[in-house]
Amino acid sequence: MPIKVLVVDDSALMRALLTDIINGASDLNVVGSAPDPIAAREMIKTLNPDVLTLDVEMPRMNGLDFLDRLMRLRPMPVVMISSYTESGSEVTLQALELGAVDYLAKPRAENIGQLQDYADEIRDKIRAAATAKLRPTTRSAVVPASTIQVSDAGFSARLLAEKVIAIGASTGGTEAIKEVLCRLPGEMPPIVMVQHMPETFTPSFARRLDSLSQLKVIEAQGGEHLQPGVAYLAPGHSHMRLRKSGSGFVLELSQDEPVNRHRPAADVLFHSVAEHVRNNALGLILTGMGKDGALGLLAMRQAGAWTIGQDQASCVVYGMPREAALVGALTDVASLHDIPGKVIAKLRALDRRAQG
Repeated sequence: MPIKVLVVDDSALMRALLTDIINGASDLNVVGSAPDPIAAREMIKTLNPDVLTLDVEMPRMNGLDFLDRLMRLRPMPVVMISSYTESGSEVTLQALELGAVDYLAKPRAENIGQLQDYADEIRDKIRAAATAKLRPTTRSAVVPASTIQVSDAGFSARLLAEKVIAIGASTGGTEAIKEVLCRLPGEMPPIVMVQHMPETFTPSFARRLDSLSQLKVIEAQGGEHLQPGVAYLAPGHSHMRLRKSGSGFVLELSQDEPVNRHRPAADVLFHSVAEHVRNNALGLILTGMGKDGALGLLAMRQAGAWTIGQDQASCVVYGMPREAALVGALTDVASLHDIPGKVIAKLRALDRRAQG
């Protein structure tokens, strides 16, 4: 039975394009298209779609207000289709906080030659959304870091200088990474992160994390020397690696070919951490579709790193952690809520052992 999709967008051209793309897959079927949320509301009642694609800026009611009401009254998987702008990325991050499963930037005219890649991506995202675990949430669920209880870790200067934490995530990862960082103290070893998202989205995401957590969060520019208390997010246009430099580590960016169809790719980051940080690393793989990060995390574990994967019950999409588990890359598995505590406990144990 094909996955039933309702397309909601005020642009007739975009509705037609999305309909053609989605109907191009035998397992997907556009059952209707709506020019605004008011029309969409009636079509949801009669067509009972499995997945909704939703534009952000529309007449009669904006996409955020509609999404807020939808997730409270009739929760269903929603993929946001956002403008490829900074303001569009800010609104999309709010949509994910409200319960949207995933997001995609609208194709730009200069990238029309890459339309096949875009088509493959949106089809994959709709398939993943159809099986996704919905998070019941409202605007009030956006919690500032000051209201979240975090431990005063009191790590040694040596541990803060030697250890590196690497994180990889995809679908559902913006909220998962936010929860992890917001439950960590400001005094932590350097954190390096890959979240699959477009390049116009990563600056907004880094700023959002920086405003909510006790850590300093920045989008990496390349050439940074890793510092304790700082989390570095890979930009959406480049792979991110780290290399040894004296007694510390330096970040490098590259626009090499995509790996696992992604740039940045978690595998690229994890392999570099395995090579240069070895048993001083901790690796986290969170919710997301696909297999990116599994082999890199396995390399980290084989190099002596402690690794942990998000469990199936708390994942929006149990793809990346599942693949990591299947190849034997995980030392531990935990719910998203428990992962920050496990990380802190592991660091404390390592600190005690080092101090002997």
